[in-house]
Amino acid sequence: MEKIININERKPEGSRFDVAIVGGGIIGLSVGWKLLQRGLSVAVFERDQVGSGATRAATGMLAARAEVEPGEDDLLPLTLASQNLWRGFTTELETASGQSIDYRDHGTMIVALSRDEVDRLRFRYDLQQRHGLDSIWLSGSAAREREPGLRPNVVGAVFSPQDHQVDARLVASALKTAFLKAGGVLHENARVVSLERSCGRVTGLSTGNGSYAAGTVVLAAGAWSPELLPGFDLPVRPLKGQALALRMDPRMPALTHIVWTEQIHMAPKGDGRLIVGATVEDRGFDAANTAGGLFALLEAARQALPAMEELAIDEIWTGFRPTSMDDAPIFGEVGIEGLVVATGHHRNGILLAPVTARAISNLIADGRMEGPEAAFTYQRFQKNSGRLSGGA
Repeated sequence: MEKIININERKPEGSRFDVAIVGGGIIGLSVGWKLLQRGLSVAVFERDQVGSGATRAATGMLAARAEVEPGEDDLLPLTLASQNLWRGFTTELETASGQSIDYRDHGTMIVALSRDEVDRLRFRYDLQQRHGLDSIWLSGSAAREREPGLRPNVVGAVFSPQDHQVDARLVASALKTAFLKAGGVLHENARVVSLERSCGRVTGLSTGNGSYAAGTVVLAAGAWSPELLPGFDLPVRPLKGQALALRMDPRMPALTHIVWTEQIHMAPKGDGRLIVGATVEDRGFDAANTAGGLFALLEAARQALPAMEELAIDEIWTGFRPTSMDDAPIFGEVGIEGLVVATGHHRNGILLAPVTARAISNLIADGRMEGPEAAFTYQRFQKNSGRLSGGA
């Protein structure tokens, strides 16, 4: 029988791990789980509880096709690659953990609520077609056949049958279980205060409870990642998002597909929650839920789905997307020996978890990254600007 090492059975201070990971969200846990499968000893250090940061705030959309925007030709192969990994990742994770992550494959629909919005939606659809994506144009009536609760003024829609979703909170819980069952060591409520260095190399990390040595440290702390690299220009910042959940009757849900409008997205979950998100605010780590932000979400939801007026508000929250200079993730080495980063995922952290885990586990175990992930290193910023340099 496998031994489960949990936070009450930690290795003592001064223990050495092959890999220490800073950040216990979906990225850090996915990377750790895959590294354990490669035979390495791994510890994850989370400042709060597992999945309590951007992962907890996420809607859980796996929407590489719906998300595509002009100028993202390089990002699309990465998001599509990760989306293609998700079914196998789900099966493996649910088997390893014994827990469901509520993978839902009903598809995603983007709706237009006016003639002006139809023109902009047609532009998005044409972009998807140029990329060879399998989206479908729907009339307003066809959209309402799929989702009868939509307001009658829906005049057009794009349906993406391959854009799915998971429950991000269930994913975090399942990853925690799978990670521990595989022999990982997890430290929750263990804020990393500094990286340990010797002769210019990162050799471990320090928390309020002590120091831990590691052959490699993976920085996967989302929007908080730059805090551990003072004097180093890691181009990641928090982008605030307010969101809320309404409570539906799971037997007669108000929606069955993910529905987007120009202002919001609405994602129905298997437990009856309807997540409505999210604002986009460049306000640093301001965690306040504001009247204006919540009003904007509720009003936008009402414009598309009149029945939401009768639904109880289940929860409200704020999250911080880790956003890089070009809104794309940063994988790999940054010029400081012993340090690897996996951050900057912007709005795609859930979607990109499997490909991130593949990239970082391959880099650490095999010494290289392959596939589309190889284009998303820190060095792209040095090449493009010539000014981003690190102070080790």
